[in-house]
Amino acid sequence: MKRVFLKGGFFVCLSSTFLQYPTIAFASETSETAAKPALNNIAENPSNAAGNAGDAIIVTGTRETGKKARESISPIDIISAKQLAQTGMPSLRDALTQLLPSLTVPNGGYDSGALTDSLSLRGLSPNETLVLVDGKRRHTTANIYANPGPQQGSTPVDIDMIPMAAIDHIEVLRDGASAQYGSDAVAGVVNIILKKQDHGFHAQTLTGITAAKDGFQQGVYLDGGTKLGSRGYLHVSGDFLRQNHTYRSAADLRTGTKDNKLLGQPEQTRESFAIKGGYEITDNIEAYGLATYAHRSAGAYQNYRLPSSLTNYPGYAAIYPNGYSPIETINENDWEIMAGLKGKIKGWNWDVSSVYGRDYDNIGLKDSANLQLSRDTGRTPTTFKGVQRFNNQQWSNAIDFSKAFHIDGWPHEINVAGGATHRYESYTIGAGSADSTYGSGSDALPGTAAANAGKFSRNVFGGYFDVATHLVKQLQIDVAGRYEHYSDVGDTKTGKVALRYDPFKWLGFRATLSNAFHAPTLAQEYYSAVTLSPTAAHGIISASSPGALANGAQKLKPERSTNITAGVTFEPIKRLVITADLYQIKLRDQILPGGNVYGDQALTALAMNGFTLPSDASSWATASLSTHWFANVASTRTRGIDITATYPTYLGDIGRIDWSVAANVNRTILTHQSTDAQGNGLLTAQSIAYITTAYPRSKIIWGGQFTSGDKKWIVGLHEIRWGKTTSQLAYYKGVANTSVASAYDFFKFLNQPKFVTNLDITYRVNPKLALTIGANNLFNARPSRVPVAHRYLGVPQYNMSTSQLGMNGGFYYFKVDVSL
Repeated sequence: MKRVFLKGGFFVCLSSTFLQYPTIAFASETSETAAKPALNNIAENPSNAAGNAGDAIIVTGTRETGKKARESISPIDIISAKQLAQTGMPSLRDALTQLLPSLTVPNGGYDSGALTDSLSLRGLSPNETLVLVDGKRRHTTANIYANPGPQQGSTPVDIDMIPMAAIDHIEVLRDGASAQYGSDAVAGVVNIILKKQDHGFHAQTLTGITAAKDGFQQGVYLDGGTKLGSRGYLHVSGDFLRQNHTYRSAADLRTGTKDNKLLGQPEQTRESFAIKGGYEITDNIEAYGLATYAHRSAGAYQNYRLPSSLTNYPGYAAIYPNGYSPIETINENDWEIMAGLKGKIKGWNWDVSSVYGRDYDNIGLKDSANLQLSRDTGRTPTTFKGVQRFNNQQWSNAIDFSKAFHIDGWPHEINVAGGATHRYESYTIGAGSADSTYGSGSDALPGTAAANAGKFSRNVFGGYFDVATHLVKQLQIDVAGRYEHYSDVGDTKTGKVALRYDPFKWLGFRATLSNAFHAPTLAQEYYSAVTLSPTAAHGIISASSPGALANGAQKLKPERSTNITAGVTFEPIKRLVITADLYQIKLRDQILPGGNVYGDQALTALAMNGFTLPSDASSWATASLSTHWFANVASTRTRGIDITATYPTYLGDIGRIDWSVAANVNRTILTHQSTDAQGNGLLTAQSIAYITTAYPRSKIIWGGQFTSGDKKWIVGLHEIRWGKTTSQLAYYKGVANTSVASAYDFFKFLNQPKFVTNLDITYRVNPKLALTIGANNLFNARPSRVPVAHRYLGVPQYNMSTSQLGMNGGFYYFKVDVSL
């Protein structure tokens, strides 16, 4: 037995038994057609995924066609559709969280930020992970995560707007890949490959509830395929999800009751659809297309308002005799259309494509008030539509080509690839409705002032090349380079060199050196808004706005990184496959809120941008009034290691057990902090914690899956260990913690490591029908509780600004699966 020791005394035992876990590989943007037979084998027979994935053809991260996972130069996780389904999670993001140790998500969320599903790789912002669908860049959400935390400022791809029923498999490249794909591929790439089967029908329902008997969820997932004549296919998929609120708040210190429902899971109804098709026009030319559409209606609670706050407003006092809790709502429509032609001519593989995507968010309020409007006009609206409206559009056009050459005097094949891209991006901020912007605006979330509305756009032009070959039989090399020009932030150049050496069939070494970048999003450049609590107000204003410029704001620059990865893959005994990859990511000019102004200075900056706060705001504590703008605030260094191991145990007629273990150990430190004109650092201790210790120090997944000999029973048991996170929490003062005591004095809070047990039991009634009962977080583990002195109004007993264990606790479910 070999033990791999991890920091803090925890160790992983690598013996002859391991749980089934996504296999590590490497991939490319092309040759989906060539990959079909092997990939279908994984999707249709997940129990063999660990053993067969090494022979699967991969399509992410390399331009070579027919590249096998076991030959990969960089680490990739391959997740099949059935592995996603076996997690028992009703949404894609949460399913991936159960499977990938390098992937984390927020354990909660604030305001509208809780209404978008983001993910992070390797302890970096969601903006540093690029998401592709069928190898093409996916458009991002228009809903920026504006509240404090490690996700602040992110507008990621919301992967839950892609129907889970449509997914064949997912390839997660854990390596910097901007030279291959452009902006955002700093921490890695998630490539979602959709189904293209031309036959069959599949249906699944999932019903679940939390251990606290709230948060009921119902999911329905349908997909099926048909032929288009003799040379084409059409595959149609759809999801429906209904999710109820969960309530995790502590008692409000003002009332001693749990009337304040701030903390918990938002309610949500989501419908999503996908249609994918292809047709071989000739033997060498294929037309393909994809359309996805999703609609989300959701709502998140805001802080409770006391009845006494309505004493001077009899109209509202009659409507809310017991006070009120505003609910921030979102009505979201998301869609994307892809069309293209691909083929082969004179040995050249070519692909011409166009992708248009759009996400539109209409954010509103219900059970709210505009008290100044009531006082001045006598009208008393309680529901506000069009408080904030955001629209994000992306239109990408690309031509890609590749060819394998054989040159006299060189014994190895040389694969050459290249291409050109153009991308148009636009971001629109709509002015809030009249009722939501009147005076100090609608309570909890004032409407967007006309001065902050507008349409902003840019063009991105780029080109790339890629050359791959063997220097000797055992040594592979892949070299890639990319140039891009942004009409708003200038030029970028990125490159990547990757090597793999296989001295024996059972042993391989791999390494990459690359640089990557994340261009500031249009939302980071132009977003402005204010959120209101009963005794506090916090704003984000555009770096180019009058209020920010008056306080020394500067134009945003792209984030840039230097990435190094070095790893080993080996099979010390037959069927025991182990990989270990060390990595370092040096990220410069990281974008976060960097201007920090408080009290009267914040009031002045907000007023210059057209925001009017409640009349009593000037009496609030200085630290409870703040505004910020996005800036290039810091440089960081992230170091870590990914370890995976898989092994099957054969039990004769009894069946088999697929074992595996997977671990990520990760640490980020601050190496440089930017300063303002007076030499003051742009980050507080709390902000530094968001980017260095708010992600778990480690995440380890291990366990096994038993499949009976007759394949009627499948039992999975997995354990997840979430490493510690550390936060810097504000101190609150007043009888009921009504105001922030200081803008610079914080308490170091340790969220202890947590263990989560997942169990699922499946019985296959017949080849077409399977029934599953399961539990995620079987023993109802929760995050560490925050001391009362660091909870605003005493309510948020769990810290929402970390990405460790979620606050909902245990989730128990029943699933029915039908295949025809």
